[in-house]
Amino acid sequence: MILGFTEAQISAFGLSFGLAAFMLYMVFIIAQLAWESKAGKMGTFVLFVALGFGMLGFVVKLVIQWVLTKG
Repeated sequence: MILGFTEAQISAFGLSFGLAAFMLYMVFIIAQLAWESKAGKMGTFVLFVALGFGMLGFVVKLVIQWVLTKG
């Protein structure tokens, strides 16, 4: 136990809140890239699709796991 929390509780917290915060930071970075490069609407869309595709896959995996454990 670390500070009264088990390893499983710390891992669950990191996967839920820590990873969500990291993903939001990545969205900010992609938006900053689009802004600084003056990508325009289409370029910004392409940046978000291409760079955000990995995040989307991870979120979909979590949703599928959640649905399978509920059913």
